[in-house]
Amino acid sequence: MTGSTAVQSGSALGALTDNPVNVSFEFFPPASEKMEATLWQSIQHLAPLGPTFVSVTYGADGSTRDRTHRVVSRLLRETDLTAAPHLTCIGASRDDIQAVARDYWDLGVRHIVALRGDPPQDQPTYRPHRDGYAYAVDLVRGLREVADFDISVAAYPETHPEAPDSASDIDNLKRKLDAGASRAITQFFFDTGLYLRFRDRCAAAGIDVPIVPGILPITRFPQLQRFAKACGASVPQWLEAEFEGLEDDRDTRRMIAANVAIHQVRQLQREGVEDFHFYTLNRSQLTFAICHSLGVRPVPAAIAAG
Repeated sequence: MTGSTAVQSGSALGALTDNPVNVSFEFFPPASEKMEATLWQSIQHLAPLGPTFVSVTYGADGSTRDRTHRVVSRLLRETDLTAAPHLTCIGASRDDIQAVARDYWDLGVRHIVALRGDPPQDQPTYRPHRDGYAYAVDLVRGLREVADFDISVAAYPETHPEAPDSASDIDNLKRKLDAGASRAITQFFFDTGLYLRFRDRCAAAGIDVPIVPGILPITRFPQLQRFAKACGASVPQWLEAEFEGLEDDRDTRRMIAANVAIHQVRQLQREGVEDFHFYTLNRSQLTFAICHSLGVRPVPAAIAAG
């Protein structure tokens, strides 16, 4: 079963609003049999929460396309979840991308996450494919030519690393939305004020679609630091202090991570946020706990038997 999960008030952690909460989850295509098993265990654990959609990444440099396709195909065959594959501009012509999009539509995909993508590791700066879509706004327009997809795009509360300034970045976001995207999903962040100020600037620019906060539950702090460095997200000193000295204490790390994330989503919920997108890293336990704290409870199973 897909669709939103309504929540009502109340828990010992503080008052919730009576507004409905919608959650969505990101997964990545596994590279081994062991990782494949972990992925599907996580999907089975989270599916009963009734996410609005589950996205499947494409590889930052345009890799993993076939593996993404396999995961999406299996999601459509074996679950009632709404699968939303990522598509990027990297390493493919417009004709190739449109062919992939048509294939997805024929499979039953109706939601796509459209991204420019990052250049391969051996290419220091982004260069558009000679016959491809140059940027995400072009990709959104191209997908609209293929079919009536529900399209999500990326947003950056701390400004895209390649943008000259925040105003230019928000102008680019508005162009993507004006081209036909339905919502924006943010890069992860840990300072709630950054998101709230960004949301205000978007509203002032005439953006009136959901700006969905991307939430990254922290499983390993060094991994988080690498992610943050790669995408230009800041890691507050207070967060570093929370995890200091816990390198060999997995259980305490998990408790701290859950506390940090629950505090963050509750702050956002009190500010009127109703949609949350979780970067699960194919691990379900922390995400499930955070959703529980938001009041999201299992609905009739979204995973088919067997």
